[in-house]
Amino acid sequence: MQEGTSSSFSMPRAAGAEPRILVNMATYNESENIVKLIQEIHQVLPQAHVLIVDDNSPDGTGKLVDEMAKTDPRIHALHRAGKLGLGTAILAAMKYAMEHDYDLMVNMDADFSHPTRYLPAVVAGMDKNDVMIGSRYIAGGGSVNWPASRLIISRTVNTVVRLLFRMQVHDASGGFRCYRVAKLRQTRLDRLWSRGYSFQQEVLYRCHQAGCKLGETPIMFENRKFGKSKVSLKESVRSLSTILLLGVRSMTGVDKRR
Repeated sequence: MQEGTSSSFSMPRAAGAEPRILVNMATYNESENIVKLIQEIHQVLPQAHVLIVDDNSPDGTGKLVDEMAKTDPRIHALHRAGKLGLGTAILAAMKYAMEHDYDLMVNMDADFSHPTRYLPAVVAGMDKNDVMIGSRYIAGGGSVNWPASRLIISRTVNTVVRLLFRMQVHDASGGFRCYRVAKLRQTRLDRLWSRGYSFQQEVLYRCHQAGCKLGETPIMFENRKFGKSKVSLKESVRSLSTILLLGVRSMTGVDKRR
């Protein structure tokens, strides 16, 4: 399926019915991971649908997903022309979730850094929250085999976010989250500036502005086993600069006045 071609529909949900769940992953050259990862997702959340937003991976990731989708109606793919950024990929998935009337949308990485065993806890937390974060920085959470430099950057970013945005969450930079789709409809996603890795912090801030209740559940983040990380020093600096600018606008009330 090409991005933007999905049709919109809305079906009333029967009282007590199971929520319709969409698990989203953005991919670029994840052919070593994607088949096994989708299988593992369906082992713990058999009712969930999986959406892969693939940026024309040269290694054939998108084609692998298409093959799986031929025999499994729970699997879907959006194919994009090239590398358009993590933020735009997640936005495309949010749009898909709203257009196709899902109740919950889970976002996670496609490299096994977010273990699927935590999916049930992330989804269960939505009974009391509008956004549920798989958190590395609360009791019971942590990181495995993560470079010290990445850990320092991550902790610095989260400290800055708590101070500037006044959001009492410990892990605002992690991408393992579940969103209530009805609340996404009320969130000013059109105001988002970020397209790279600062997207995770900004979209959480926009959800917070929309009145979303934010929750966290502990996870152990596991550094990828296959493939290469997409995070560069340049992108880290750009993302931190964006967060600082947004934070200053938030503290001074500029963003609220808009």
